[in-house]
Amino acid sequence: MILAGDIGGTKTILALFEKSETGLVRRGEAIFASRDFESFQDVMGSFLDVHQAPNLQAACIGVAGVVSEGKAETTNLPWSLDETTLSELTGAQCVKLINDLQATAYGMLELSSSERASLNPDSTPARPGNIAVLAAGTGLGQAILYWDGERHHAIASEGGHVGFAPRNNQEMALLAYLQEQFGSHVSYERILSGPGVHNLYRFLRDRGFAEEDPAVATRLAQGDPGVVITDLALQGSDSLSVQTLRLFCSIYGAEAGNLALKCVSLGGVFIGGGIAPKILSILGSGEFLRAFLDKGRFRGLMETLEISVSLNPQAALLGAASHASRL
Repeated sequence: MILAGDIGGTKTILALFEKSETGLVRRGEAIFASRDFESFQDVMGSFLDVHQAPNLQAACIGVAGVVSEGKAETTNLPWSLDETTLSELTGAQCVKLINDLQATAYGMLELSSSERASLNPDSTPARPGNIAVLAAGTGLGQAILYWDGERHHAIASEGGHVGFAPRNNQEMALLAYLQEQFGSHVSYERILSGPGVHNLYRFLRDRGFAEEDPAVATRLAQGDPGVVITDLALQGSDSLSVQTLRLFCSIYGAEAGNLALKCVSLGGVFIGGGIAPKILSILGSGEFLRAFLDKGRFRGLMETLEISVSLNPQAALLGAASHASRL
């Protein structure tokens, strides 16, 4: 029996899996609203009160934050975790904390063809090699699956927090706009995330790229702005929202291409997180791929790379379970 977890700023998922000859069989699962709990230990206690886990051999938890020497501080939650405490709490012989995008990356290797959508239909089949992984949701995560010649190893990063690099006059104006609010350092996460969608919307509105519908302004004040803007864009019922998502997809494609170049991702590029599956029709409309391919002398290489969107919302949990099974 093994335990897997995926800690996010919005929700935390825990599940028990049992090893079998055919793979991992899920034996129990629960989803918790992260901000309803003061600590992850409280979440784990609530889970174990309901889901008994005798003879727990290993546990692997994906954490949205930096993991160092078996300890982690979550980026978007006031939680501290360490492997020793969790081992005592769960009774597991081995507990491993890994970055959430490491977990997501391992999960990408477990996806079936029906759980992936292609954004580069003219690519060549993926070759043995490194894989780039990006995931926009509450924040922006990035990881690399390093190929050692026999298998992949997930390398954690905090690439979502590197400085945004504008590519044209509009994006230069965007950088200046966001610097007025967040200071000199503006990360890609300020743009490629749920809150980032609203940042883009406000920029386009405030800098006169499109007018705001008063009815939309009312809806934004009453609900989650990122969700409202996305819904309106998918419906095609609000010009400003449509422009927001198109700009989002263009910057997403550019940054995906940046990561692909940094690790020479001959094995392809995976897009995870909660946003991509919801806006798949807009992602596939052209802006993402055009920006991804626009890499000057390396355009030819970029055209060959597979780009797959994960359609499985629990890829990170599957990745944590897969990693735990090898501990």
